[in-house]
Order: sequence, then structure tokens, then C-alpha cells
Amino acid sequence: MALCKVMIIGNLGSDPEMRYTPSNRAVTQFNVAVNQSTKNQQTGEWVEETDWFRVSVWGDRAERMAESLRKGNKVFVEGRFKTREFEGRDGQKRTSLEITADSIVNLEKRVRDDEGSFGGPSGGDQGGGSFAGGNRGEGGGAGAPAGGNVRPTRPPSDDTDLDDLPF
Repeated sequence: MALCKVMIIGNLGSDPEMRYTPSNRAVTQFNVAVNQSTKNQQTGEWVEETDWFRVSVWGDRAERMAESLRKGNKVFVEGRFKTREFEGRDGQKRTSLEITADSIVNLEKRVRDDEGSFGGPSGGDQGGGSFAGGNRGEGGGAGAPAGGNVRPTRPPSDDTDLDDLPF
């Protein structure tokens, strides 16, 4: 058995781009910037570092995310790494690592309850399903549940006590 799971929280670097495959399956792609502050051991100064991740969403979810997400939105993405090979403009064979999203939660505070949420109940479970939505154009959009027997996930909380972690 193998496990390849990734979770990130970051901001969209541009509006999502949606297209259809030759078999008419929707795919939406966007880049997420994840900022981290690390302390330089030599100078003692805090340094801001940004990592960029390419994210792909497939099927009905792709259409909903293309409508609801916008540049700058803070999102929680849970998915798996996928290696993609392609030929660059210079003719060289290239490899990229991207995230195929299993769930996305829009963390924008502008999300409105009257528009509903994707994949779960509103209320106590904030963003309780695979996809959270809200007012279109403001970081959300109403839609159907994510489907299947997908277990709802919550983004990790910022107040986690590091002494409680098992590693």
C-alpha cells in the first residue's frame, strides 16, 4: 500500500483556467502561492519564502471551481501529487509536479450562507464538505455535493499545539 497526500493553504496567483479534454471532460487549473516565514540561522532575521503549486481539478468540480474561485482567494487544497511530462517550447522534454485536487475549501471571509456550500452542511462544521462555496464572483458559488462517500475534511487549525503532534 502507498500513500501520496498533500495539503496546502495559500492564495490563487491568477484566475482559474478551465478547458475541456477531447473526451469532453472539464479540467480547471490554477496556481497557489504558499508563503512561509523561516528564521535565517546566521542573521536571525525572518525571511519570507513563497512556493508555487499547480493545481488541477476535474469533472463537475472543475466547472464549479472555475466559476467560484478568483485571483487572490485563500484556499485549502487537499489532493495528491501527479507527475506530468511534456515537451517545452525549446523541444526539450520536461517534467512537472502538480496537485490533483480531491477537495478544495475557499477560505475567504466573504463566503455567504445564503448561497449554500458544496458537499456538506452549513453551520458548525465550517466548510464541512469537499468544496465550500459562497457568493459568485466573491470567492464561492452554489452547487451540488462533491458526490460519492467522500469524508468531509477540515483545514488544519493555526492553533495546533506542536507538542501534540506525533512526530
